Formats: sequence, structure tokens, C-alpha cells
Amino acid sequence: MEDNLPVNVREYQELAKKALPKMHYDYINGGAEDEYTLRENIAAYGRILLRPRVLIDVSKIDMSTTLLGYNMPSPIIVAPTGAHKLANPEGEVATARAAAACNTIMVLSFGSSCKIEEVYRRRDVSATLVRRAESLGFKAIVLTVDTPVLGRREADIRNKMVAPRMANLEGLMSFDDDIDSKGGSKLERFAHETLDPSLSWKVGRPVFYGLAARGEAGARHVIEMLNRELELAMALCGCRSVAEVTRRHVLTEGDRIRALL
Repeated sequence: MEDNLPVNVREYQELAKKALPKMHYDYINGGAEDEYTLRENIAAYGRILLRPRVLIDVSKIDMSTTLLGYNMPSPIIVAPTGAHKLANPEGEVATARAAAACNTIMVLSFGSSCKIEEVYRRRDVSATLVRRAESLGFKAIVLTVDTPVLGRREADIRNKMVAPRMANLEGLMSFDDDIDSKGGSKLERFAHETLDPSLSWKVGRPVFYGLAARGEAGARHVIEMLNRELELAMALCGCRSVAEVTRRHVLTEGDRIRALL
């Protein structure tokens, strides 16, 4: 293992900020208008508390789940975020390899800086997953509905940022490649719950940070760290499997207010 590896996403963010031109970092990290939603995304999760449970045997934690019939070792997948070449010259191809190494899914964005054919040609990403997808004839389109119009990104205006070329239509899901909310910008959430009840968590911006800081290895490390954090949180809540994770394991502001009434 390398010495002095980042130990959390925030440290990767700091490395990414140092590694990238200001224009590119602002594009990846910024939001629209006054960035209220961007800040609130983080603050809102900070107001949700976990309910710890004790005297439960959590020596074995099973984080496996399914998404659209695909078995995964963890509910964490890579969200449709575009322009990965702003973070690393290999762009989405590097992210794809990182996700495949973690045996998870990447949703290739319409804003990808690599064509879907370019990502697909990299059969070394995961030959096993490719063969499985081909044998099942599995294809999926992820429809995001949160951005009827693009936001006014003030940092991009100040930086005279030219939007990267978009090589694909958003949401083509590639199992041979590779969600944090994507952060209050045009990279926001997509409502998988309307199509599939499976529990999944899409990671967008943190993967960018890892990619910018350490390339494919950084993106992979970010996914691995988030998996370990999820496993720890499940253990503290007494959840031995994803199926055991329920609403009762969290405490919201509304819960606290209702308790006082």
C-alpha cells in the first residue's frame, strides 16, 4: 500500500483542488446560482442521525444487493457525471476500470468526454461482466429528470469556461465499465426508485476527486473507502444485510420535532 494515502473523500477533494486548473475544479465542484442547493445537500445529510443498536452479532456484514437484476457486492455505484477528462486524460475509461475493479456499475453520462464505443472497446475492463451482460442481452437506459433546464453556473461564467464536448446521450449504462448526491448542480440525483426498488447509492463528485488526484487508482480507492464506511455504519446500526436497513435506523429533524409534541 502506498504511504500517505488520503483517508477520506475530503482529503481527496483537497488533492484534486491542488491538481486541477481552477477553471476545471470550479466546474467539477461548483453549483448553480448562489450554490444554495449545493451547500444544503451536505447540510441536509448532516442533520440526519443514525440510530445505533447494540447486542447484535455484526461480525459478518453482507452488503450485497441487486440492481435491475444485476448482483452487486455493494449498493454503491458510479453516477452519470460527465467530462471525466477534465480530471484525468483517460477520462471515463479510467473510471470504468476503477468501477470494474470494485465489481460495481458505472452509468455513462451523455456528458461523457469519451464515446461509449471507446469505453466499450476496453474489454480488459472486465471480461467476465461483459460476457454476462452479452449473454443476458442486458441493456438499460437511465433517465434523469431533475434538469429540465441547465442552471446558471456563476463560477463557469467568471472563468469563461467552455463546456466540454458531450460524446453520448446521458444514461447509457455500461456493465463493462464502471452515488453522495452529485451535488446540487446539473449532476443531481436520478429517481431509480420509480423503476427498481433495490437500494443503491450513486457516487458522482467523490469519484471525480479520486480521478483527479490519483487517476484510476484514486477513483478505485474512493469507491473502496465508501464501501468500508457503509459497512461500518451498517454494523453500528445493527444491520447485517442491506435488506435490514430501514427507515427506523435514522433520526431526522422531523422525528425530533414530533417527539416533542
